[in-house]
Amino acid sequence: MPLIELRFPAGRYHATPWGSHVNEGAVEWPPSPWRLLRALIATWHLKVSPDEAPEPLMRQLIQALAQEPPACQLPPASLGHTRHYLPLIESGKQNLAKVFDTFIHVAGPLRIKWEAALSSEQRRVLALLCERLGYLGRAEALVEARLLADDAAFAANARPLPENEPLPRAHELVRVLAPQCAEAFQRWRDGLAAASPPPAAAPRARARKAARASAGPKLPADLFDALHADTGDLQAAGWPLPPGARLADYVRREDCFESAPIPPPPRPGRPVTVARFVVASTVAPRLTRAVSVAERIHQALIARFRNEPAPSVFTGLDPGGKPLKGHGHSFIFCEAAGPRDAITHVTLFAREGFAPPARRALESLQRVWGHGGHDLQLVLLGFGDPRTFSDCRLFAAAKVWRSLTPFVATRHPKTHRDGRPKLDADGWPIGSPAHDLRRLLAEASLPLPAKIEPLATLPAGTRRLRPLQFQSQRYHGQGRCGRHSGTAFQLTFAEPVSGPLAFGYGAHFGLGLFAPVDE
Repeated sequence: MPLIELRFPAGRYHATPWGSHVNEGAVEWPPSPWRLLRALIATWHLKVSPDEAPEPLMRQLIQALAQEPPACQLPPASLGHTRHYLPLIESGKQNLAKVFDTFIHVAGPLRIKWEAALSSEQRRVLALLCERLGYLGRAEALVEARLLADDAAFAANARPLPENEPLPRAHELVRVLAPQCAEAFQRWRDGLAAASPPPAAAPRARARKAARASAGPKLPADLFDALHADTGDLQAAGWPLPPGARLADYVRREDCFESAPIPPPPRPGRPVTVARFVVASTVAPRLTRAVSVAERIHQALIARFRNEPAPSVFTGLDPGGKPLKGHGHSFIFCEAAGPRDAITHVTLFAREGFAPPARRALESLQRVWGHGGHDLQLVLLGFGDPRTFSDCRLFAAAKVWRSLTPFVATRHPKTHRDGRPKLDADGWPIGSPAHDLRRLLAEASLPLPAKIEPLATLPAGTRRLRPLQFQSQRYHGQGRCGRHSGTAFQLTFAEPVSGPLAFGYGAHFGLGLFAPVDE
């Protein structure tokens, strides 16, 4: 039972189904058996000498492969297209014709298996043809093929559907062009020849007209000759199907074109503490709405556990419903890595790591509702630890750190009865934003900064934003805060400190986040 593997170096497969126009946007998937056999025959004519594969042996191989349509193991794929405007000159005038180039993005090899018994010589010829096959479909669909061992791994997910078998659940029916077996073709040809009446005598003018009408391809002698017919000649002659061909019913999965992220596997011995996403939206949210975006992501993750308790890494609660201590549950950081202040990435960080149930929830997170009607698309870049993503500067080590989002204090300022602020032993006003930040740094076992400077604005791309422009209050959940107005700071440490640094009210939802400053 021959099994071949096809790889597409360009990552694309271009093929228009029989009976469809290229501008209809239809793509043949799986590849039709008719197309496969014609590609093998074309390779035999162009790249194989008669000594390597004599014609009788080639005819035997094609006849064996045409007996039954093959089954296919389709790789993960998604649809795509480009649009081209080509010059069209008519009557001396040049116009533009729009042409659609529809294709399939292929993320892996395609395997095809026939239920046919081949001799050793036929296998040798098939292996030679696969080795020299250059493309499958249109000329853009470059391909590399090879014949595999009969016992190689194969799991069919697209196969012919027998007449009496119902359509399997979660599958859809597609019709592809397949060759008739040699016996069925001969019966069809004999019946067609017997039904055709002998040509009657006709006037010369009518004879010439009939000769022009019958100038299309002649009826092929056998299936091997039928596979040589030119598609343009067949369509010009009015054949609804090529001689020797039939439409075969195939079943494939309904979600065969649904793309899903394939995160890299975590490195052994290193816990998964980071999950990083790219954000896409018709209208990208601004960094000033980081709290709102983080809350929506948090709600989407919790909603994935309707029938079981959500992991504490997302809820921040122990099994008894009490808040966890030590900030081991997940932080949701929003970043604006573009030229403006639009959120481009979302990074989730949990010091205790993400267990398998939490990772599965993160893998399924692809969309969250968008404020104002524009949903946010989230593409998972992968899992790892702070060393995995070199483009994320939040995990760097630096002496100087600057607010990326405002810091919101968790305590109120303390004053004397006469209104004077109460000071601590170091002269800091107790309960002030700077004092509360120093307290939280000490609780996190970080060194106290040598200098804490308040900032009037925060840099975001090419823009500078004031702390008052940021949303600084959560609308769902709980949390203590002194005042809902935020403050921006720049921290200078004596020695480099490693991130991430996020403190204060809403720190797990994007507030109080600091980014390193390049010295």
